[in-house]
Amino acid sequence: MRDERLKQLALNIKAERVRKDLSQAELAELANISERSMSQIEQAKQTPSAFTIFDIANSLKIPIEELYKGIPM
Repeated sequence: MRDERLKQLALNIKAERVRKDLSQAELAELANISERSMSQIEQAKQTPSAFTIFDIANSLKIPIEELYKGIPM
């Protein structure tokens, strides 16, 4: 189940990034993380910390809840 939640989070981050017309590199810079980390997060190969998710949401200018859509509790 954890893997499925991580995959959904990754999909949500990527979808929002694409919607905002940002590259991974641009979002990584805005969120103050490495490009490699952003790539790993979007591939569900790295579990981001709560602070990183918060920074990504802020960088995308969306409520953090948007990144958790479709993730079962």
